[in-house]
Amino acid sequence: MNQYHLAEINIAKMKGVDINDPIMKEFVDNLDLVNTLAEKSEGFVWRLKDESSNATNLNPYNDEQIIVNVSVWENIETLEHYMYKTFHSEFLKRRKEWFLKFGKAHTAMWWVPAGQIPTLEEAVEKLDYLQQNGASEIVFDLRNKFPAPNESKTKAK
Repeated sequence: MNQYHLAEINIAKMKGVDINDPIMKEFVDNLDLVNTLAEKSEGFVWRLKDESSNATNLNPYNDEQIIVNVSVWENIETLEHYMYKTFHSEFLKRRKEWFLKFGKAHTAMWWVPAGQIPTLEEAVEKLDYLQQNGASEIVFDLRNKFPAPNESKTKAK
């Protein structure tokens, strides 16, 4: 049993003026399917959602064009499997149809004690920290991954 789980936030700036813009229709029409797939994926622990069962109405950046996703996974491998080896990967490949290029880091990951759920505010702070300071053991991205705290000690012995 892992002592730590992987928390992640990702944000995207939509081409549409907001989530109801017609350009976003196909993306929105598949959100429930993609979210359900995540929830049924091996290693999935939790995801941020509101009464509509997704997080598109949450607006921590006070910008109707930015959508946010926060989730917790057992480890990096299970998150990456979901991202790249399931139907979700089709949406990654097509993201330019719905989203603008984002100049700063748009995905951040960090380790949380198993059973701890990050708040939206904490997730936004982690992404801000990564954007300002780069990847470290505190918060990192998909290109610069850091092992869970207990793993790094185990492997060092």
